[in-house]
Amino acid sequence: MDTVTIDNPGAAGDPVAEAEKAAETLARAKQEIAKRIVGQNEVVDLTLSAILSGGHALLVGVPGLAKTLLVDTLGTVMGLQSNRIQFTPDLMPADILGSEVLETGRDGGRAFKFIDGPVFCQLLMADEINRASPRTQSALLQAMQEKQVTVAGQHRDLPAPFHVLATQNPIEQEGAYPLPEAQLDRFLLEVIVDYPTLDEEREILVSTTGSTMATAEPVLDTTSLIALQSLVRRAPVGDKVTEAILALVRSCRPEDETASALVKESVAWGPGPRAAQALMLSTRARALINGRLAPSMDDVIALARPALRHRMALGFAARAEGVTLETVIDAAVKRACG
Repeated sequence: MDTVTIDNPGAAGDPVAEAEKAAETLARAKQEIAKRIVGQNEVVDLTLSAILSGGHALLVGVPGLAKTLLVDTLGTVMGLQSNRIQFTPDLMPADILGSEVLETGRDGGRAFKFIDGPVFCQLLMADEINRASPRTQSALLQAMQEKQVTVAGQHRDLPAPFHVLATQNPIEQEGAYPLPEAQLDRFLLEVIVDYPTLDEEREILVSTTGSTMATAEPVLDTTSLIALQSLVRRAPVGDKVTEAILALVRSCRPEDETASALVKESVAWGPGPRAAQALMLSTRARALINGRLAPSMDDVIALARPALRHRMALGFAARAEGVTLETVIDAAVKRACG
């Protein structure tokens, strides 16, 4: 299948026509993804939204739910050069970033040579990221935020675009470490991958245990993806949606005057400005995936949990009483967007 080339990201074309063409391209991309991923439509849409927004996504779910397969398929469909890192407790930062080695030339001279680590790619699959120690997890912080790494005092740019799609087992699983709050905040969205429905699991059983396996074809290339990301940032956002995003994020901070009694009593710390940025970008991307140029309130409601859940924490008393972040966020959404 031929890849699709979209107009130059800097070109000033008809935004409505560009959005329609982008929606057609993304529909084709989802069709290719569906060849290997059965169901999980919301998971696919959220992960695509993160990539189209130029950000990273954290896929959370128990083993065996096709998280790794989804990331591998996305790399193929989006035309991105991808690498995979299997995070383990003995993984070191140099195993991710790369390192300098002393090399001896033919003339006998010695010089340091930098060997690229697997982070030097366009799509990094960080598999079971919470299996590694916090020190190793933090090696990705600069890469995720600044799209560059510093090794031996030298700044080295990463390829563009650069995305991290990390998979994580639930924290109650044995042998897992909690991700640092600073790193969690670098993920645009947290995507919960749940068990398939009965019909989906039946289809998985039939389609994956035969003699052949379905393959996905590239739909986009690097230039096209960058163009789509530019279109997302140029999409208009109405004042009503902007004010709803601001009201929602601010009302989830216990010290804010707009916070409800539930937030003040339950939340230990709330989301920062990066949460509002994540909502603004991802609502635009979700609208584009659904064939619309501008986001609506429905997009804000749909993305509230994925954008806020990993940027908040409950107090001990609230957890003891059975309060969940989903309950708190849903109540805040009802106040801000209802």
